[in-house]
Amino acid sequence: MPHAQHQDEDGQSGDAGDLSDLLSELRILLPGAQMLTAFLIILPFNGGFAKIVQAEKIVFLLTFFLSMTSLVLLSAPAIQHRVMRPLQDRERFKRVADRIMMAGALSLALAFILGTNLVISEVFGHIAGIVACALMGSLIICMWWWLPLHLKHARKI
Repeated sequence: MPHAQHQDEDGQSGDAGDLSDLLSELRILLPGAQMLTAFLIILPFNGGFAKIVQAEKIVFLLTFFLSMTSLVLLSAPAIQHRVMRPLQDRERFKRVADRIMMAGALSLALAFILGTNLVISEVFGHIAGIVACALMGSLIICMWWWLPLHLKHARKI
């Protein structure tokens, strides 16, 4: 059953505007995931990597896996959109793509947090790494999830 489409402030139908917004948001997140992944790919080939302790190697592997996962998840909606064209059910595609994007953002957030731990632990020690990890996690939670939800519910934006 077709649903009514509304016009957004750009004059696009709500469906097209929402999908365009989603794909634009993915274009913002992908470079961060790509940069982190590129850094992580070359790290084991540096001479000092062999000297890090086993716990840091495990953190590295988790960070690398989460970073690669975020790349796959964040690129999936654009690739799926291209493969599935023309879309038969835009609303369903947007709901699924939104969930995939949020899973990719969560994976990227965890990779940022663990990457922070990896770098700070190596430079300043284990305790400083844990503190930096907690601070980065708090910042991400506040800026990526809490603030937008707060503003949405307060109807400030």
